[in-house]
Amino acid sequence: MENYTFNSFALQLEGLKVTETSMYPVFFFFFFSYIIIILVNVGIVILIFIDKNLQQPMYLLFCNLPFNDILGNSIMVPRLLIDILRPPSERLISYPECLVQAFSTHMYGTTAHTVLMIMAFDRYVAICYPLRYAAIMTNKMVIKLTVSAWGVALVTVGILLGLTIRLNRCRTLITNPFCDNASLFKLSCESVFINNVYGLTFTVVLFTSSIGSILITYSKITVVCLMNKNKSLNSKALKTCSTHLSVYLMMLLSGMLVILLHRFPQYSDYRKLAAILFHIIPGSLNPIIYGVQSKEIRKFLSQLFQHKKVLPSF
Repeated sequence: MENYTFNSFALQLEGLKVTETSMYPVFFFFFFSYIIIILVNVGIVILIFIDKNLQQPMYLLFCNLPFNDILGNSIMVPRLLIDILRPPSERLISYPECLVQAFSTHMYGTTAHTVLMIMAFDRYVAICYPLRYAAIMTNKMVIKLTVSAWGVALVTVGILLGLTIRLNRCRTLITNPFCDNASLFKLSCESVFINNVYGLTFTVVLFTSSIGSILITYSKITVVCLMNKNKSLNSKALKTCSTHLSVYLMMLLSGMLVILLHRFPQYSDYRKLAAILFHIIPGSLNPIIYGVQSKEIRKFLSQLFQHKKVLPSF
């Protein structure tokens, strides 16, 4: 019987395969992308909290997305930048650090879905029950929805990683630019049947719940808009819903691309790039999409810049 006692705490990341000529362009692309993510996400959160007109349930729920983008990218991208400048043999990571990175990666993806689900509920109440909106979407309800979005992600991802931690490891190479659950349990020589079953169930339930909630809420919103003859209200509803739907589809399609490329080992380099872009693209575009589409945010920025222009110079 084989004895699984290796369990090395020093793991090696395969990372991105970059040539010497492309090393610095790739590094600066991800570096500036990360700076943009931090600036736009921190900026929009500060904007929402300093302007009382923006302290509405829709924007308070949206604040979960910037926080999630900052957290997910801050644990993954800086480490990626360091590894790009290192030769492959020096891309080492400790097992505990790898677990933290894997946990944050899966929390990022799962929380993005759950947050967008509660935001869909907010839009549903606002459009289908406008007279009861203030009574339903109280501060208490916003807190409950936020806690449920993060709580569900925390429990499900915790179980996912917990099943992996129990396995003994007999390999050390992480075939990914950063740690995730699949890369970790592939280090084991034991049976990973339970991990595969739970991982598949977890993915199916998350995607089914996410897509199902979006379809149901938007179907009901569409029916209400078709029955309502008020063009002004319908136009406003369409604008807010299109913003939310754009963010959701961008996140969904980029996530599904990573899952699809996992099925084709010959495209591993494309999968690695897609996995990184899954963090970077939504993280940098979410605040911009909401900022451009939101009349309240545009109005605040316009007033802010006009105020600066009229300030007297000394």
